Amino acid sequence: MSTENSKFKDFNFAEGELLLINKPYKWTSFDVVGKIRNSLKPLKLKVGHAGTLDPLATGLLIICTGKLTKQIDTFQAEEKEYTGTLILGATTPSFDMETEVDKTFDISKITKDEIYAATKPFIGDIEQYPPAHSAVKVNGERLYVKARLGEEVELRKRFVNVPEFEITRIELPEIDFKIVCSKGTYIRSLISDFGKNLNNGAYLSKLTRTRSGNFLLENSFEVLELVNYIRNKKEEAKAQEEA
Repeated sequence: MSTENSKFKDFNFAEGELLLINKPYKWTSFDVVGKIRNSLKPLKLKVGHAGTLDPLATGLLIICTGKLTKQIDTFQAEEKEYTGTLILGATTPSFDMETEVDKTFDISKITKDEIYAATKPFIGDIEQYPPAHSAVKVNGERLYVKARLGEEVELRKRFVNVPEFEITRIELPEIDFKIVCSKGTYIRSLISDFGKNLNNGAYLSKLTRTRSGNFLLENSFEVLELVNYIRNKKEEAKAQEEA
């Protein structure tokens, strides 16, 4: 992305800013929040995100500062859009690439028509269980902590809405997709269930959030691009004060 100053406006972080960030691969959502919060020091501002992205996912993360953090729940509740890639013919305990493949399946007889048809049960109002390796809390402890300790937990199903589940490329074992869904939808669980619907296995290998509500990934900042801009503006302001 361009680093020209024309891309940036005069931010008022204390009053409240909504920042669209392209979350990097393997960063946690909290990593992004922390990086931006640290760049704003010595200002002591509330900074939060509206909707977690898994570390292995990339794409649109909405960050709110100052008084706008009071609206985080509103932004978080909006419809989301994702694009990604799944691997057919195998499963992992985490439903993605965080853990190693634990089972493999024969995909030689699966047809493209069967793959397209397998999305249909997952369009509309559906129920799903969160992955055992997820940030959902059970008795105050996040599931992924229990999963990594090898503890068994009782997963509670949730109801979500998926207006769109489209297959966009089939090059087995890879399948590309686009999904539009409600708040709280676990794409990893959706992909795992998709594999089961084919009497097979599937796990998520790539995921990007491209939209949240009316906010688009194409209008987002790179994290370090924004952080460097903020720091440069602080240095300019300090130099003017000392002049």
